[in-house]
Amino acid sequence: MSSRPPTPPSASLTHSHAAAVLASSIVIVRAGGQYVRVSAESGHVTFLLPDPARELAGVRLVQDVRIPGDRLDFGYRDDHWELAIDQPPVNRMEYLFELLRPDGSRETVLDPANTEQAAGAFGAKSVREFTGYGPPAWLTAPAEPGDTHDLDLPAPQLDTAGGSWGSPTRADAVMSVRIWSPPGAPDDEPLPLLIAHDGPEYDSLASLTRYLAAGVTGTWLPRMRAALVSPGARDRWYSANLDYARALRHVVIPALTSRLATKARIGMGASLGALAMLHAHCRFPDAFDALFLESGSFFVPRFDGHERRFPYYRRIVSFVSGVHGAGNHRGRLPGRPIPVALTCGVIEENVENNRLMAATLAAHGYPASLHEVPDMHNYTAWRDAFDPYLTQLVWQVAQ
Repeated sequence: MSSRPPTPPSASLTHSHAAAVLASSIVIVRAGGQYVRVSAESGHVTFLLPDPARELAGVRLVQDVRIPGDRLDFGYRDDHWELAIDQPPVNRMEYLFELLRPDGSRETVLDPANTEQAAGAFGAKSVREFTGYGPPAWLTAPAEPGDTHDLDLPAPQLDTAGGSWGSPTRADAVMSVRIWSPPGAPDDEPLPLLIAHDGPEYDSLASLTRYLAAGVTGTWLPRMRAALVSPGARDRWYSANLDYARALRHVVIPALTSRLATKARIGMGASLGALAMLHAHCRFPDAFDALFLESGSFFVPRFDGHERRFPYYRRIVSFVSGVHGAGNHRGRLPGRPIPVALTCGVIEENVENNRLMAATLAAHGYPASLHEVPDMHNYTAWRDAFDPYLTQLVWQVAQ
């Protein structure tokens, strides 16, 4: 094996939407009478929605790039609604329009002018890509499809209905896992194993197995396998739930390692899935040899009080406080530091708690690094961070 991984193909900028780039660096996108204008010189983004008969009572921008709420309402000028905002410090922006009708009803819609859309866990959004953004080159690089095998693993430690042991409402859970392997890889070939929370979503919304296939085909990733773990009762299971951590360590991992020769295990997750991976490491230090954590929901009250209505907020805060060494909370880091790569959107809500977590990990001797990316809390951002950050982590443990 080479001491240095081959370099993946370099990305190139692509713009598939209809656009005219003028000398003034203004991009105007037009379809069906709708417009979005981006001025690179002024640093403004302007949205326009024609309404010559003024059939709407108002239009509001729905976004997550932290624009203050009092700056999201369109104004009516001549025959259209218009809103200008400062271009946020991201390379791409996902958004929707909220239409207010005279009868008081509201409807949230995609931008009908913009054919560029991004799929997400909560549905599609319109997306505007700014100068400097380009999708990863591995999306179109040569990739040999891998082999897959599905497992359904009974997990009596867990339940699907929220009942306690002996409760008549309790229904034992089944944990579904899809194994991806390079084509023709025998089960007894020792390979690194990536175990991903929200695995099916990572694959369908962030092209995880395509990334692996392209990397293995291009030899800029080592030959490796992945286990895509379905989320099940996601909010409950991934929220620092000891029963879930036990099931992951005592059901999922043994089922995988009894079938597949494994060199190293990397735990991967996003948002609550990242939190659950860190929690599993703290409860069972031998579970993983490295962690790849994207936009982890490492809630602490000083940054995340707005999350207090989440049903499992207190359990998460208790665990995270323990990791940071606060009070008598349980969840302290184990004495087995492993490499941890964290990614987070540069202005997303979780960035402060990720900065704090990265600092705590480093202070405890973990080879930990936080990479702040110019995007937000979404699957495209997580996809775009695979290379170079997951690539580097895989080589680190594979060697």
